Amino acid sequence: MEALLKRELGTCLLKRAGHSGGGCISEGQSYDTDTGRVFVKINHKNEARRMFDGEMASLEAILSTNTVKVPGPMKVVDLERSGALLIMEHVDMKILNKYSSKLGEQLASLHLHNRRQMEKQKKEMQTVGNVLKYGNFTCLVGLYICVFCVCEGKGLEQSEVVNKFGFHVATCCGYIPQVNDWQDDWVSFYAQQRLQHHLGLVEQSYGDREARELWAKLQLNLPQLFTGIELVPALLHGDLWNGNVAECSDGPIVFDPASFYGHSEYELAIAGMFGVFGSSFYNAYHEKIPKTDGFAKRQQVYQLFHYLNHWNHFGDGYRGSSLRIMKDLTK
Repeated sequence: MEALLKRELGTCLLKRAGHSGGGCISEGQSYDTDTGRVFVKINHKNEARRMFDGEMASLEAILSTNTVKVPGPMKVVDLERSGALLIMEHVDMKILNKYSSKLGEQLASLHLHNRRQMEKQKKEMQTVGNVLKYGNFTCLVGLYICVFCVCEGKGLEQSEVVNKFGFHVATCCGYIPQVNDWQDDWVSFYAQQRLQHHLGLVEQSYGDREARELWAKLQLNLPQLFTGIELVPALLHGDLWNGNVAECSDGPIVFDPASFYGHSEYELAIAGMFGVFGSSFYNAYHEKIPKTDGFAKRQQVYQLFHYLNHWNHFGDGYRGSSLRIMKDLTK
């Protein structure tokens, strides 16, 4: 593997830096190279390439918003036998402590980024419309070129507006791929591509009759939980729990994302399940994105996905929590 890394990085020096880590999905190791230190995630499963391609696309998307820090992604490399590597910037990190409030503020900025791009595009189109109405053709051509440069030239990724829910590649929350097919309607997207997908996996593995019956009732109740709520696609980290956040010398950092464009409230569900984000985080977040009516119920709906995801990853120890939420939501 080290010979492969040397070749892919174009480096003569490749020395383990002593910084290693790992979770239940992948291992990690830092290396010193000719051009600096890198961090390499390693996974030997056949599905590793798809998982790391999704993670790299997620890191690139978050990085392009210039809102919250992530390790800079470099490349995904296939291992010679089975599995893949994800090579990224090495960042010295420690447990999130003094930057909790700043993380809440920056996370809200991430969630608002696409909305702000929409508003910016709308203003630009209104300006074009005004030129059409009051100006002459020469002014219109000049303005069109200016708007085109903003949207299509420098900062293309930062200026892109997303009007649907989904993502351009599959991403994995854990090792199970998420269905990210683009849809106009958030409730349909979430019901079909998050809850139904995982309940289908539960059915395949366990044939759980009670889960099947509860889902038949719950899917009829879902739309009313979103009545009167403005649903604007927001770029999400997708797996924001305490194991995927930290801080470095200049502020908070998030990593191991499973991104897609969804409802901003979705992001807070797994954070709330483990109770590790303090009041300063939530106060800063909700200062920018206030809670709306029905927030608590929708948090249950979003936590249901994560309990089902855990059920499919780690077994029926998560069955009880999954069914409890479904029962609460169908009362």
